[in-house]
Amino acid sequence: MRRILLLALGSFALGLDAYVMAGLLPVVADDLHESASATGQMVTVFTLCYALAAPFFATVLAGRPARMTLSLALIVFTVANGLSAVSGSLPMLLISRALAGIGAGVYSPLAAATAAALSPAERRGRGLAVVMGGMSIGTVVGVPVGVMLAHHISWRGTLWLVTALGLVALIGVVALLPRIPASAPPALKERIGVLTNRRVAPIALVSFFGGIASLGLYTYLSSFLADSAGIDDPTGYLWAWGIGGVLGALLVGPVLDRTKKAYAIVTAILVLVTAAQAVLPAVAPMHWLLVLPLLIWGASGWAMQVPQQHELIEAEPAHSSVAVSLNSSAVYLGSATGSALGGVFLAGGVAPAGLPFCTASFALIALVLHLTLVRSSRRRKGHHTTTAVETPTAGANV
Repeated sequence: MRRILLLALGSFALGLDAYVMAGLLPVVADDLHESASATGQMVTVFTLCYALAAPFFATVLAGRPARMTLSLALIVFTVANGLSAVSGSLPMLLISRALAGIGAGVYSPLAAATAAALSPAERRGRGLAVVMGGMSIGTVVGVPVGVMLAHHISWRGTLWLVTALGLVALIGVVALLPRIPASAPPALKERIGVLTNRRVAPIALVSFFGGIASLGLYTYLSSFLADSAGIDDPTGYLWAWGIGGVLGALLVGPVLDRTKKAYAIVTAILVLVTAAQAVLPAVAPMHWLLVLPLLIWGASGWAMQVPQQHELIEAEPAHSSVAVSLNSSAVYLGSATGSALGGVFLAGGVAPAGLPFCTASFALIALVLHLTLVRSSRRRKGHHTTTAVETPTAGANV
């Protein structure tokens, strides 16, 4: 378990690094004398490289020992964050964020696979949960803490903290992780083949648009709060979103196990995301009321991928891990697209206070695709839920 906790520490640093820059956006923009729309692209390049690095480098590095590959990924991640901390210009910051995204994209799936290999068969799900939990905790808890620290030690200090966490994880992996070979990942051709599955592709497309809606607004949440409600310190509101995320992630599993209605749960989630984002501008002047839609949005956004994974495993039981991996890439590509489009909207004259209307429209598109394409593919294939289909869920999270 100690070795798995080390892997989880690296995942925690990844989760913190992936989202903390969204909370630091106004501070970074002021420090570098750049617009919020331009500076927001640091989130775009991180998530885009994260999404693309996972399938590409997993294929290139196939067959290498897990310890070597994990160490290489953490070296890239740690050095890149150090470069981000000393960046004096936006181009240098964007390059360093791209490198950090590549390191994170290589580390994350391999850390989960290694945790599974280190765990006894009967405790494999728990090992996976520890590593995946590290990333979610890093995002949900680490982000508001990082923003709070930035107000005391600057945004560069927060990035130095991420750098230190990556360095500790690297030392631990080198010193304590045993030499175990990583299982060969699916070939890139196989990943693409699964994506063309008539049931997998619509689900991944819904995840893509869901990612646009979620991070497209979260990246500029601080700017939205400042413009619409005059809130200079977004920490408390980031906590509200994060607490909602924890509740959603914890509660959706039991609900899914009890009801076995993944499609209906995704429908409800997309309705909630659309509604929560659409009402944000109206309730923003009443600061206390902002907490409710942020809680709902956070809970819905974090809950969505669990039933999506269930649907993918059912759609492609022979290659469930491939389908879920491709869906993960779709989520991060959506996140990158969302933060990029948020910058385009701002540069085009949309006020930060109006961004929720833009992102809610993408959540609505995801809902329409879910109710049409996904529903149609389910009818063509026939919807059969069996115990055999459900059992790979834990491992498929890799």
